[in-house]
Amino acid sequence: MSGSASDGAPRLEAFVAHVADRIDGGARFCGLLAVPASEGTRLVAILAWGTALRAESVSLPEAGLTFPSLTSRIPGANWYEREIHDLYGLEPAGHPQLDPLVLPLARGADRPCPGSGAPGRPVELDCRPPPSRLSGQGVFTIPYGPVRSGVFESVEYQVETPGEDIPSVRTRVFYKHRGIEARFEGMDVADGALLAERVEGVASVAHAVAYCGAIEQIAGVEVPEGAGLVRVVHAELERVANHLDSTIRHAEAAGQAVAFARLTLHKERLLRLRGALCGSRFGRGVVIPGGVASGMAMATRELFAALDELQRDIRSDLRMLMATPSFVDRLRGTGVIPPALAAQYGAVGPLGRGSGQTDDARLARPYAGYLQLGNQLVDVRSEGDALARQRVRIDEIEGAFHLVRQAADQLDDRREAHGPWSIPVGGFTSGEGLGWAEAPQGEVFYFVSMRGGRLVRVKPRSASFHNLGLFRAAFPRDILTDFAFIEASFGLSVAGVAG
Repeated sequence: MSGSASDGAPRLEAFVAHVADRIDGGARFCGLLAVPASEGTRLVAILAWGTALRAESVSLPEAGLTFPSLTSRIPGANWYEREIHDLYGLEPAGHPQLDPLVLPLARGADRPCPGSGAPGRPVELDCRPPPSRLSGQGVFTIPYGPVRSGVFESVEYQVETPGEDIPSVRTRVFYKHRGIEARFEGMDVADGALLAERVEGVASVAHAVAYCGAIEQIAGVEVPEGAGLVRVVHAELERVANHLDSTIRHAEAAGQAVAFARLTLHKERLLRLRGALCGSRFGRGVVIPGGVASGMAMATRELFAALDELQRDIRSDLRMLMATPSFVDRLRGTGVIPPALAAQYGAVGPLGRGSGQTDDARLARPYAGYLQLGNQLVDVRSEGDALARQRVRIDEIEGAFHLVRQAADQLDDRREAHGPWSIPVGGFTSGEGLGWAEAPQGEVFYFVSMRGGRLVRVKPRSASFHNLGLFRAAFPRDILTDFAFIEASFGLSVAGVAG
């Protein structure tokens, strides 16, 4: 669906109804973004529909600064509309609470408007705490962060509580905002890949795959099968590292010192293995537009031996940890996201699969080498608590090791074991594309618009951004000492949220 500037408010309302009807018909809401155009601004809704992500768009009138809010019909649109308001000044009429999210600008300050081509200017921030939502005797506010103990990203949780219960949590992520979307403007496709790897460091490979997928869609090319399999190897090792990190944070919060130490050691061993495979502990520099930079710098037999030893040790320690009542009891019934609510928000990744959602981009919308690996089981739980999310991650660790072996084995049997590793993606100058990947946290997608061989509008959407809108819903039955477990179970990356 598309609209024009002359359509006005009725066309905008029809757009909202159309997107909502699509979701009622089985599509999943993935995101909402703004794209500056020669006349006005386009609103683009991204939906998971069939075997691909699809864009539905409408144009706002040139002077239009408002549009009908989607949030009343699509709760998952809440944060997207707040972000659009922060970055573009467009107001979603009827939004329930339009608090600043990624950029709390002072009244009257210029908006950055990524994709508009406007030169970057310093912005004036208004960092005053928002007004309290709760009142009454004994109610007080705990500003938790942005600086706190441990090596965590800069994020502030404003917890309003009468004592131990947590009836209200407000998340303020703007301390981490880096202006990533504006930094993409004017880059060539190769430099864009380098930046995409750094949007969310814990998911560097997934972001690179999604960005390059969008570029490859615009160019109309398919990567060599061998390159796709190499992408799988690095993406699945990234998944294991992230799932271990979430478990490590759970173990630390529960005071499980031995499990914390041993799992931290295993994560370090895994990062060193990744470094031996490609020269980067985070898999950076592997994925490039059109394929990969090279094959694996390790013989398959050597890789399998390292994987066998690492998987055995991880499996043994996780089995002992999950048999520890004092650990499991802290997760059971904690931070419950009911399946109906998860479906309403379109929750993704372990958060969604811990609440009954089956969507996994590797299977539902296969990309890269996953097309060659056949169907895999999707591990789903229905309890919706931190324990369910932990069990999903443990199952996915096992699945990731299996996929790495499958991909490496197929690669070894193919003539592509020695290349070619990429194909040129030059020769195109303009177009729009969507690329996606299943990051450890869930689905990440990239909307890319090019003109004259340069990037004009690049919108990365991390799973962390999509899922964090559910964070406050996890607390009504929990208390302050549960906070660390709920946060760890979400597996969030604040850099991926703040942009």
